Amino acid sequence: MSDSFLRSMDLTAMTAQNVQAPRRPGRPSGGTKGTEKREHLLDTALNLFARQGIADTSLNAIAREAGVTPAMLHYYFHNREQLLDVLIEERFLPVRLAAGSVFDANADDPIAAFTQLAQRFIDISTAHPWFAPLWLREVMSDNGVLKQRMDERFGDAQRKAALKSIMRWQAEGKLSADLEPSLLFITLFGMTLLPLATAPKWHRDNNNSHGPQSAEVIARHAIALLSYGLGPQR
Repeated sequence: MSDSFLRSMDLTAMTAQNVQAPRRPGRPSGGTKGTEKREHLLDTALNLFARQGIADTSLNAIAREAGVTPAMLHYYFHNREQLLDVLIEERFLPVRLAAGSVFDANADDPIAAFTQLAQRFIDISTAHPWFAPLWLREVMSDNGVLKQRMDERFGDAQRKAALKSIMRWQAEGKLSADLEPSLLFITLFGMTLLPLATAPKWHRDNNNSHGPQSAEVIARHAIALLSYGLGPQR
């Protein structure tokens, strides 16, 4: 998924108006350099959070990694809580909406919905290397700081709606009744995000020729399993 796609779904983008809206927390008052600096700080924070976790990453560590002073970081984000809120709103909420949209777009075709969702996770993780390890560390874990904060802000209405769609598909005979709805998403994460998050290990292990080599291989494998299961194609 391209950066332009994520930016197009940025809910914080202002509509064209004659009256200028007030500056939001964490957003520079204007200027290309200020915007680029802010984006660099967000990217640095995401990469550090993905490597060592949110709880173990201080604002000072982010500032050092980004090559700025702590005062500069505090100018854009007063504290870690505000930084997390900005990351959720600008980086994770668009992803969340993009993932949820596949069920609305494929209301009568569960195979297409899950296939597109798998490909979407692959595209996002390819465009943003921090996504897969951070999602596994902070969202899939019950103790993840990011999961707790996202649950507080958005609840689980989207997840419940997706589960309702899965159970409807099963009742209509469009999806196997043997599948456990609550496990489908975990299975999908395991098929896509886990191989991508551990890809550096596979690349370092030159003796293992059967490890995932690229996002294309992972996507093809996941989509084949979704489409045909373990049996041969008919």
